[in-house]
Amino acid sequence: MPRLPNRSRQTRSLLEAMAERPLAWQHGYGLSKRTGLKSGTLYPLLIRLCDQGLLDSQWEEPDRPGTPPRHAYRLTPPGLALSAELAAAIARAPFGQIAEETA
Repeated sequence: MPRLPNRSRQTRSLLEAMAERPLAWQHGYGLSKRTGLKSGTLYPLLIRLCDQGLLDSQWEEPDRPGTPPRHAYRLTPPGLALSAELAAAIARAPFGQIAEETA
């Protein structure tokens, strides 16, 4: 059975973390700390979700001189809907079923 896109444990973790503050622009560093995802997993995932229209991204100018601009991300309405859909699927699935479906 082919794997459904955007159903991985890492994607669910990222979308869940972003849905905690759905309207806020969030930085990769903070998302990494909240999800435990390493940069080699997190940033390709952020890029893919942006390409799919599930996240918006923008460059933010630094608060302090001498620091580089930072990329910030937030959920789009379709991204928020997917996040809610995944959370509902987890809530109604028997223990372990979601993990088996996405492996």
